[in-house]
Amino acid sequence: MSESRPVTTGEQVRPQPRRFYDGGVLPVGDRIGLPPDPAHDPRIVLERHLEDGLEVFSLERRIAYDDRHLGEILVPATTDFRTDLTSTPVLFTWLVPKTGAHLPAALVHDALVAGGGEPSYDSTEGHTIDRVDADRVFRDAMADTGTGVVRRWIVWTAVTAATIFVPGGLPRSSGWSPAVRWAHRVGAGTSIAAILLLGYWSTADLVDRSWPLAREVPWMGEGAWWLELLGGVSGAIVLPLVLGLLWGRFRIAGAIAGVMLAVLLHVTLGLAAVLAAYQLLERLASRAPRLAIALAVAVVLAAVVVFALTVS
Repeated sequence: MSESRPVTTGEQVRPQPRRFYDGGVLPVGDRIGLPPDPAHDPRIVLERHLEDGLEVFSLERRIAYDDRHLGEILVPATTDFRTDLTSTPVLFTWLVPKTGAHLPAALVHDALVAGGGEPSYDSTEGHTIDRVDADRVFRDAMADTGTGVVRRWIVWTAVTAATIFVPGGLPRSSGWSPAVRWAHRVGAGTSIAAILLLGYWSTADLVDRSWPLAREVPWMGEGAWWLELLGGVSGAIVLPLVLGLLWGRFRIAGAIAGVMLAVLLHVTLGLAAVLAAYQLLERLASRAPRLAIALAVAVVLAAVVVFALTVS
């Protein structure tokens, strides 16, 4: 078997929808398998399963994808494959929904990384596909499904970050020595930690509060609030671009991840608070409905009192 060389450059690809086609059916028991058919569009046939209380799906037909570097990819490789569709955290489904135009590409990626870290899939032409390859295939395949440029690079950044940190994501068999692997992990982790710390300092500076361990940051300046906010936004763009260099070979992903984290930090925290409150109320309503009703009444009465005091 030949091994592929991962492609992680920032090259753009021209969308070619016909690279996806019907992958046929895997043989199961007495059922005869069907070969892939490049003349027909892919048919995504899902069967829903509940495993350990989680909703997952199996693919009843295979998906075929003709990758520009690896040739034909047929997934799933086995009938026990399970997927949760697009693996998007709840907080970010507004940005990358579970399903949509990108679904065929997401299913291909899920199948390619189903083995965890170490390479577990070979293309029809015999190329061994590791997670770095799979992430690049995902990005190119999203282009072929018509997924927007910004969304596909954001998604690629997310899966690349997972590849850096997941055990075996940068395997020795693909040329990643332990030293290089840990250098990438430390670099990515350091940049993320630095952005979070700088975001904390910038927020304290903006609201003029002396929070624990907070420091004034020079890019915020002193002046009208909107000038300080403008300085904060500029810092949230420029500094992550520099810190992204710590991601080494994945510096493009580092730059995107850093800017996204810095710019959306407060939005994410707000969404996390709302989600946590919802989950708490949902659990309270199911376990102690009377207490939930009493709490709702108390919140409404408190809101009425505050509203009356405010307008009076």
